[in-house]
Amino acid sequence: MNVAVIKEVPGRPHAGSLRAVWPAILGLSVVFLVEMLDNSVLNVALPTIAQELKASTSALQWITSGYSLLFGGLMIAFGAIADRYGTRRMMLIGLSLFALANLAVLFVHTPGQLIAVRAAIGITAAMTAPGTMALCFRLFDQENLLMRATSLIVTVGLVGMAIGPTVGGLILQILPWQTLLVMNVPIALLAIGCIRFGIPADDPAKRNTTPLDLPGALLGTATLILTLWTATLAVEDGWNTPTPWTAAAGTVLAAVAFVVRERSTTHPMFDFVLLKRPAVAASLAYEAALGLGTAVIAFTVTLQLQLVWGWSPAQAALGNLPQVVVMLAIGPFVEKIVDTLGTHRAGILGASSFLTGMLIYGLLGRQGYVWIAIALALTAAGMRIVATIAGVTVMRGLPEDQTSIGAAMSDTSQEVAGSVGTAVTGTIVAAALGGTLITVGATAAGIHTFENAVTTATLTLTALCAALIGWAALRSAEIPVTAPSGE
Repeated sequence: MNVAVIKEVPGRPHAGSLRAVWPAILGLSVVFLVEMLDNSVLNVALPTIAQELKASTSALQWITSGYSLLFGGLMIAFGAIADRYGTRRMMLIGLSLFALANLAVLFVHTPGQLIAVRAAIGITAAMTAPGTMALCFRLFDQENLLMRATSLIVTVGLVGMAIGPTVGGLILQILPWQTLLVMNVPIALLAIGCIRFGIPADDPAKRNTTPLDLPGALLGTATLILTLWTATLAVEDGWNTPTPWTAAAGTVLAAVAFVVRERSTTHPMFDFVLLKRPAVAASLAYEAALGLGTAVIAFTVTLQLQLVWGWSPAQAALGNLPQVVVMLAIGPFVEKIVDTLGTHRAGILGASSFLTGMLIYGLLGRQGYVWIAIALALTAAGMRIVATIAGVTVMRGLPEDQTSIGAAMSDTSQEVAGSVGTAVTGTIVAAALGGTLITVGATAAGIHTFENAVTTATLTLTALCAALIGWAALRSAEIPVTAPSGE
């Protein structure tokens, strides 16, 4: 990612500041916020849902995983469709259906109905996801403004993901659990208004005119859904049962069929040649590294605080504040860091901060909360820098008529990597404990075993992240430097 910060990008509207297009930035920010919140906010309501709807453990698993499977599995397919029929149009249709799907929770009376509603929400969220960065990319002709806007949107989403469970818990104190979904309706309506009036209509001349590869879209979606499902089953059922192995076999078959189809058809949905572009390859590798690393921290920090150290849920929520604070505090400096160092070196700096935080957590997190706080701060700072750079760079490396599928590739990379990271962490912890997590803090031996498992999982994923980041840094170094405009 070795590109100067200010660069004229021809063919885009000349917005001179974020303030000039604030409705569009607001709309795209709240879209990204809702996507991040929906991954976590309902989890705090699962005990209440189980009681009110008399839902089984299996039903609760599908209420949470059904959304993630369809959201992560359909993004690339919808990105390809958006590139052909209009990114803005797809975003507005998706938001409208998203609002209706969330409103449908008011008519839910059984676990099966709620699973169906969550599936519909996942599908409609996947319709909106590819457009967030693709529409942001068409707002500016100066790359420093694009970097600033992307940084703002990413911050809103990451902070939303971090505080989602806390917000959900506070809402449940005074309102019914259905509120957690119904509150998405006015947010979606706000986004519709902002995007409808803040972003120009799609230009037919800039759409992808090749036919949509429907078999390729189906095979690609099946591959992604089976990948995510395999990771989910590995955590829920364990590798000692046949279900994750069966899903894994299905994943391999679908992936092989997808590759064969895309390499043999005249108009592939996904052109593998794109992965040879340094900007695209580096960005996707960085996103995958963030997904892997974030997964182990999200999975284990709260367990450490509550089950081992006996913190209350409210205290544990406050314990995650260093992430939120750092993400907000470093925001104004991301552009200056990139401007000073260049995107290549800034990406390496951010990635190094992220890896250092993971190492500190894996090696010293058990020694006291101060080490966890330091780890959270360093990973948050690194994530903030790398996510912004990767989001901008992957879009820059794609043809203009493939920006939606490019954005979808970026989101899917992190989503799949996050599921894999959770599966690896869950497998290592489950193998070490051999029983329920609830009794971890009951004995010194249980605590020691759990903490060793967390260290093993963290260091394993840190090594994988380091490999991805090293490869991404090598590829980003291949991107030619572009001089600032006016030189």
